[in-house]
Amino acid sequence: MLQPGEILIEGERIKAVGTAVEHPQGAKVIDLGDTTLLPGLIDAHVHLFLHPGAEDLQTVEESVPWRTILAEQAAKADLMAGFTAERDMGTEGAGSASTAVRDAINKGIIPGPRLRVCANAIDILGGHEDANHFNPAQHVLSNADYANDAEQIVEVMREQHKEGADFTKIYQTGPDRMIDGVLRTPYQYTEAQLAAAVEEEKRLGTGVGIGVHAMGEPGTLYAAEAGVASIDHGTQLSDETMRLMKEKGIFAVPTFTIFDYFAHHRESQDQAAAESAMLDYKIAQFKKQIAAGIPFAVGSDVGPFPHGTQAHELTLMVRFGMKPLAALQADMINGAKLLGWAGQIGELKPGYYADIVAVPGNPLDDISVVEHVRFVMKNGEVVRQ
Repeated sequence: MLQPGEILIEGERIKAVGTAVEHPQGAKVIDLGDTTLLPGLIDAHVHLFLHPGAEDLQTVEESVPWRTILAEQAAKADLMAGFTAERDMGTEGAGSASTAVRDAINKGIIPGPRLRVCANAIDILGGHEDANHFNPAQHVLSNADYANDAEQIVEVMREQHKEGADFTKIYQTGPDRMIDGVLRTPYQYTEAQLAAAVEEEKRLGTGVGIGVHAMGEPGTLYAAEAGVASIDHGTQLSDETMRLMKEKGIFAVPTFTIFDYFAHHRESQDQAAAESAMLDYKIAQFKKQIAAGIPFAVGSDVGPFPHGTQAHELTLMVRFGMKPLAALQADMINGAKLLGWAGQIGELKPGYYADIVAVPGNPLDDISVVEHVRFVMKNGEVVRQ
């Protein structure tokens, strides 16, 4: 913590940081008063192509062009909330439309975070997102791309890469059930199949890695053995899985906000009770994961709940056992690593991109101030003041 703190911006990058920096002649001075400056927030698990409401019906009732327009609005809302970098974890049936949103942001056509995108997630036939609740005779399309074995996984990855995807997301577990207070969730791919995906990702040289939706064992273990980049949700991690994650630097992305949201926004009391039971189990497991010393990144799973509100994820991580400083480090330093932008974002250092936010008060004393961002700069340009 530096107090007072000054940052000199030249072009799109930080030139100097300190209690006092050079004030070049003609430089514009922005005085943000009694606020705390932080690197731009990073959300490592978002869905720009989802909004609150029935997820399965959105892909059936809404056209891809309409969903793309909504995704543009979602990207703007996230940026205004202080999220200057995000990893979009699947368009949920909109294919490679996320590449258009990413490219439009990069060209300055629309406002939004710098993005890593993956197109659709990859899923087995009858898997996690395969329209399982609809009449099979209607042939309702899956929200994911099918791959039933290692060869098909690689084939889909190559097609998505051709269409502009930055990385690959794989559904590794589902459906989830709590039985006698313990999570039960079948795995979808073996360790060997996931290892083939990891090897293909290395061949493609994306620098981002494989992100997997994996709720519990043994799917989480298979993912850790294969060496994926992140295990998202990670509600249930065995001692061996955590050992491997710590050894290999695999990030856990808890996504508490989506669980908390569903625990309070379900159509029936039974559904809400089931979600609450899952959340309670997840919190208990999270405390064990912190104690085990595994690396964390911050991802909210925003989309099914309103975009621009996901900074609540850091508040929940601290509420459920993480220290505020550790939560900030997970978000910014580890988030930059996970997105393949280490050394470029996530810290206020000379040479880094000028992605800067200001919050009221000190987040080390009250982490919830990150939910009230007052100023946003991305690439040296003020986008909110």
